[in-house]
Amino acid sequence: MVTQNSYVAALIGRGIKKSLSPELHEREGRRHRVRYLYRLQDMNPPHAECGTYLADRLRKVQLLGFSGLNITHPYKQLVMPHLDRLAPSALRVGAVNTVVFTRDGTAVGHNTDVSGFAAAFARGLPGAALGSVVQLGAGGAGAAVGHALFDLGVGRLSLTDPDLDRAVSLAKALNDHAGAAWARPCTASEAAERTMNADGLVNASPVGTEHDLRLPLTESALHPRLWVADVNYHPLPTPLLATADARGCTVLHGGGMLVHQAADAFRLFTGRDPSVPHMLADFAEMTAGIQAHT
Repeated sequence: MVTQNSYVAALIGRGIKKSLSPELHEREGRRHRVRYLYRLQDMNPPHAECGTYLADRLRKVQLLGFSGLNITHPYKQLVMPHLDRLAPSALRVGAVNTVVFTRDGTAVGHNTDVSGFAAAFARGLPGAALGSVVQLGAGGAGAAVGHALFDLGVGRLSLTDPDLDRAVSLAKALNDHAGAAWARPCTASEAAERTMNADGLVNASPVGTEHDLRLPLTESALHPRLWVADVNYHPLPTPLLATADARGCTVLHGGGMLVHQAADAFRLFTGRDPSVPHMLADFAEMTAGIQAHT
C-alpha cells in the first residue's frame, strides 16, 4: 500500500530505456528517507491505438496506487483527453509531462517542462543575448520551450517543425500570450537562414538523439556568436552540441532541464521540497566520463 512515506511513480514514453529519471527520483527519495519507486513504461503502440493504450495505462497505475506519472515523447499531447483535469501550467502550454493522482481519484495534468527549461537556461546561460532565437520543434517539448523563452524575455522567436502546420499552430498559441507576431513559423531552410543572424538556437525536437543522430540544422548556419541549447541528453553531448561547440558556440545540454523538471515533478508527487543542487550533482555523477558542457 502506498502511504505518505511511500511513493510509486513511472515514466511513460517511447524509447526511454536509458532514461536517467528513475535514478534521479529514487536518489532524491532516499535523501528524504522515504520509500520511493520509479519505473519505466516504454510504449510503442500503433498510432491509431495510442489513445486506448494511454487510457488503459492510466487506469491501471491509478488502481495500483501510483502517486503519479511523467509523460514524455510522443505522448505529452495525446494523454490530455484522458485526464480529469488540467492544471494552469498544462492549459497554458497545451501539453502534459506530469500526471498527479489525487486522493479523491482524480488524474490531474501538469507541465513542469516550462519551469524546468527556464531554470536550466538561467543557470547555464546567464546573461545570454535574447534578441532573436530560432527554435526547432513544435511538439509537446517545443510548446513548453516556446513559453519558457517568452518568460525569459526573448525578443523574437522563429519556429520550425517538419510538420509546418504544427509550427503554425504553436506560433499562434504563443502569440495569444506574447502578442501578435512574436513567434513566426518558418520552413527548415528559412530557420537555417535566420540562425545565421540569430542570438540563440534551441533544439526541442527528437532529432539528434540516439534514435536519430542527424544534425537538426545545417552546420553552416552555426556561428561563434550563437548560443545553442538542446533539450536532449542522449547522447551527451548531442551531435548538434558537439558540432556547435567545435564551431565556437556557447552550448547548453538537456541535463539541466531534466533535473529541474524532475525536481518539480518530485514536489508534485510527494509534497516534499527536493534539493536541486543535490539532484544536479546526481546527474553529473551519473554522466561522469561523458564529455558534457554545462
